[in-house]
Amino acid sequence: MKKTTLLLPVIVILGALGLSSIYIVDEREKVLVLQFGQINAVKEEPGLGFKIPFIQEVVRYDDRILSLDTQPTEVTPSDDRRLVVDAFARYRINDVVQFRQAVGVGGVRAAEDRLEGILNAQIRAVLGSDGVTSNTILSEDRSVLTSRITAQARERAMPLGIEVLDVRLKQTNLPAQNLDATFARMRAEREREAADEIARGEEAAQRVRAQADRTVVELTSDARREAEITRGEADAQRNGIFAQAFSQDPGFFEFYRSMTAYERALKGSNSTMVISPDSEFFDYLSGSNGLDPTPRAAPGVPPAASN
Repeated sequence: MKKTTLLLPVIVILGALGLSSIYIVDEREKVLVLQFGQINAVKEEPGLGFKIPFIQEVVRYDDRILSLDTQPTEVTPSDDRRLVVDAFARYRINDVVQFRQAVGVGGVRAAEDRLEGILNAQIRAVLGSDGVTSNTILSEDRSVLTSRITAQARERAMPLGIEVLDVRLKQTNLPAQNLDATFARMRAEREREAADEIARGEEAAQRVRAQADRTVVELTSDARREAEITRGEADAQRNGIFAQAFSQDPGFFEFYRSMTAYERALKGSNSTMVISPDSEFFDYLSGSNGLDPTPRAAPGVPPAASN
């Protein structure tokens, strides 16, 4: 009984020591076995591993592709138009031994702080280089710039045991203090373009109106000229008819002229005329019942012969 009581603690202790000496390496990670803070072994293949309990410790690092979002950084392109750039990078731990030696116990957090400093420095260096303008950064050509940033950041991150796979620009904005000035300048440019368009439209409208006015004057002048010609031809035709009628029967023509004069002079119900009683105007009103059936011959025309 006493032996059993003594063996149980020993078995438990041996079991705990056995379990603590075994570790499992996942396929998504790499493992360092440290002994008194120094690297004793590297385990990159998945499976079981063994270590000395209480003397050695296992440090695990993610072997997958990791992402890092950088803090917005301000850059000044060659056209002196400041921009705030927000980027992200994808990287992986390439050499765990070099990584451990570079960042120590800080691990991934310390490595990302140093990597972010490298990325921001390269972003400012590339986007602020000669020939790079804000329009280039905002256009499709910025893929060439991001490739340059990736290449330079990869080279400077190698001492950390990190391989930078890709760097991309997420956002490119203007600084807050420059937004109002930029919007005002854009508004002024649009208003100037609108004023130019309005001026060109007014000029075109003036040309159209001037052309229309000239056309109206020309049409009116032609119509008036044709009307005067037509009126003159009609007057000539009328005078010809009157002359022909006068030559055929001068007495009737004189009678017609007198009747027309009476009609025009005696309009209305109460007409008053001041004229000599023996005036020739009343020749056709004298005689029986106010009519003289024998009209007076026109001056210069011999009276008609009686039968």
